[in-house]
Amino acid sequence: MHSRDLGEHFHHQFISMPANSFIIIFLLPLLSLVVGHETVQTEEYPLVVSTWPFVEAVRAAWKAVDGGSSAVNSVVEGCSACEELRCDGTVGPGGSPDENGETTIDALIMDALTMEVGAVAAMRYVTDGIKAARLVMQHTEHTLLVGEKASEFAISMGLPGPTNLSSPESMEKWTKWKDGSCQPNFRKNVSPANSCGPYSPTHYLRHPGETCSSTAHMLTSNSGLPLVGLHSHDTISMAVIDRMGHIAVGTSTNGATFKIPGRVGDGPIAGSSAYAVEEVGACCATGDGDIMMRFLPCYQVVESMRLGMEPKLAAKDAMARIARKFPDFLGAVVALNKKGEHAGACHGWTFKYSVRSPSMEDVEVFTVLPSD
Repeated sequence: MHSRDLGEHFHHQFISMPANSFIIIFLLPLLSLVVGHETVQTEEYPLVVSTWPFVEAVRAAWKAVDGGSSAVNSVVEGCSACEELRCDGTVGPGGSPDENGETTIDALIMDALTMEVGAVAAMRYVTDGIKAARLVMQHTEHTLLVGEKASEFAISMGLPGPTNLSSPESMEKWTKWKDGSCQPNFRKNVSPANSCGPYSPTHYLRHPGETCSSTAHMLTSNSGLPLVGLHSHDTISMAVIDRMGHIAVGTSTNGATFKIPGRVGDGPIAGSSAYAVEEVGACCATGDGDIMMRFLPCYQVVESMRLGMEPKLAAKDAMARIARKFPDFLGAVVALNKKGEHAGACHGWTFKYSVRSPSMEDVEVFTVLPSD
């Protein structure tokens, strides 16, 4: 049948139909689309993924998102729970003192739908890192506020403060470190090398182009212990997909223990500790932020998934890229695509991450080995 004859045939059939049949046929594609979309949401969304076995934080985020909250608000609920619980002593107040014994907060939130980001770094006197980051996103045209001015902004917008972020535990840890001649620390190529400051720079380069090898040597010789480990520098990095399929990510950390005052790690850096694109998926990261932020691993993971790479391969590829330059670094990422598929990859340590989905009765913890 020619196309002209075919059109006339369907026209004749269409106008001879009863009115109720016309309504059913007209609505059928729309009904299929709606039912199909609801089925996808019921099976795959909402979804919460977090670095580390921060089970209570994931439960808090799940309670919010399963109750109908947005992805952004659910991330805030989850990270806030971790801040209040002081997860591993590396999230929220009361942990990870710097060289002066002070605890500061880094945090970030990102809305994948709008690509808006709010972040705070080296924030003093305010306990609510993730809420401060959301205030930056909601009430400024900026992305990142830092230091004491970030604290002033957060307090002016209604958060409690000023508050001493130190705790008896953090001060005891700092005192022992001072009694141990401030070792290990994050200094390199300084004098004195094996005691507390004040420090002055040393001239260590034998040749102008010898920066990499000399730096690596000096960093090793100045550090008696690994500076970044499971309980010295961890971030909660969380991704949530809500019932509408919208994605948000967030991070919160009090940074590396005994860091140099003013140091900012990867926690508040979009693309490093976390990143999300609405039509693609999300990534969460943790580990040696000073190294990882140079590679923007979460940006790479999401862009790899955009190009069709599965979450597992995207995560492994991001870790491998860093390891080629820094084979001794410690780090991990979790990749999550728009379908709800997730996978982790790590380097230098065994990594765990937590998940809650509609098919689970409670939060489940996944273990990732460096060789996976």
